This record gives sequence, C-alpha cells and structure tokens, in this order.
Amino acid sequence: MDDNRRVIAGLGNPGRQYERNRHNIGFMAVDELARKHGLTFDKMMSKGMVALGEIARIKVALVKPQTFMNASGQCVGPVLKFYKSTAEDLLVLYDELDLPAGQLRMRKSGSAGGHNGMKSIIQTIGTQEFPRLRMGIGRPPGRMDPAAYVLQNFDAGERADVVELIDRAVAAVEIWLTAGIEPAMNRANAAPK
Repeated sequence: MDDNRRVIAGLGNPGRQYERNRHNIGFMAVDELARKHGLTFDKMMSKGMVALGEIARIKVALVKPQTFMNASGQCVGPVLKFYKSTAEDLLVLYDELDLPAGQLRMRKSGSAGGHNGMKSIIQTIGTQEFPRLRMGIGRPPGRMDPAAYVLQNFDAGERADVVELIDRAVAAVEIWLTAGIEPAMNRANAAPK
C-alpha cells in the first residue's frame, strides 16, 4: 500500500449561522465520521479544516472546505494533490435536492447535476470520475426558492431522520473504505428501512 490517503470531503458553508442548514449535511456527516473514529479537525490546510488519521487501518484525510460551497474545489483539489491521491481516492458527501429526504445515492462518477460545490470540484480536479455520496434533503415546499430552502435549518420534526441519514452515510463511507465502491453502493442505494 502506498503512502496516499483516501480523501473524504463533506461539503457545506463555514460559520455558525450555517451550521444546521440543509446545505451543510455533508459537514455533519464527516463530523460524525470523525467523532465515531476519534479524529479531530485540528489542521487548517488549503482553505479547509482537515482531520487526519486512520479508519479500519486505512489512512484518511477528512476535509471540510472553508471556502463556502461554490468554491469547494479550491480546497479539495490542493488537498488531493498534497496527499498524492487520485480522483478514485476521493469521496464527496453533499446535499441533494432531487433525492427525497432521507435517501442516499452513491455513484462512482457523474456530472455535478446543478450542485455548485460539485461543479467547483470537477472544474478544479479536471474530472468527474470520482465517487460521491448524495444525501437527500428533498425539494422545497410550494414555490419556495431552492437557494433559500438549502440555507434553512432542518426543522425539529426532521432531526431524528437527519441523524438516521447521517448514520447510514457514515456506514456507507466505512464500507467504501474497507470493501470498495460496489458494496458501498449496494448498501447506500438500498431503500431506507
């Protein structure tokens, strides 16, 4: 095994006012992954908070870009390069409007699908051939602007579902690390119980 690390990036916006926003579910998921495995975001690197360590004896760098969502690539690209990691070593976790709340969708590659954080990463690293885990937050109610919706906090009634979604996302990341993308996709893409 060479020296590179698996880079797991959760997307969100920095700052306390965004902490519980729907748009920040990627941050919430990597925070939980770090907590579960005793890793801390104690390193600032390439405009991001980084937690280094091992999960299941695999070297990882967990990343929370502090650039604001639309410039996520400015952090993720340099971190990938620094650890001599390839696009296949990268897994990005982020919110998805087009998935019903509580659903996960893991894929090996694909377009940004209108997500500006992903657009930024694809532009920066020059490929869309990297794994991603989309976390469903559902569509906004009525005629609400999607941009306003993603910047709202999850409401009290959604909290239990969000915790459960994050737990399932963490389990999918662990499977990706230990068994690879196919078993992780099978787990993540199964309908929630």
